[in-house]
Amino acid sequence: MEQGLNRVTLIGNLGRSPEMRYTPSGKPVVSFSVVTTHSWFSSDQEYQAETDWFNVVAWGSLAEGCKQYLKKGQRVYVEGRMKTRRWQGVDNVTRSWAEVVAHSVIPLASESS
Repeated sequence: MEQGLNRVTLIGNLGRSPEMRYTPSGKPVVSFSVVTTHSWFSSDQEYQAETDWFNVVAWGSLAEGCKQYLKKGQRVYVEGRMKTRRWQGVDNVTRSWAEVVAHSVIPLASESS
């Protein structure tokens, strides 16, 4: 069976501080958002900017480190894989949620430092 590649690399700012919770078995999991902005000049030299928001989840000791060291607005490097969860709502409508499952999160110095 051939393997695929699912890798996400983000450099952006935390849109919200990490929120910690625990699975029923006691495993820590943290979730937070990262916002990135891509900017360019259009062909008529107008400044354009596009903002994207990413939901990020981290598990175990990585989750604990994120909760301890990360705060809203902080610049971070995140590496992981994209995961999409799907479920059927009570209204029988299929819903989905995409998130980055992090395997590395590194706090970065702010641009003003």
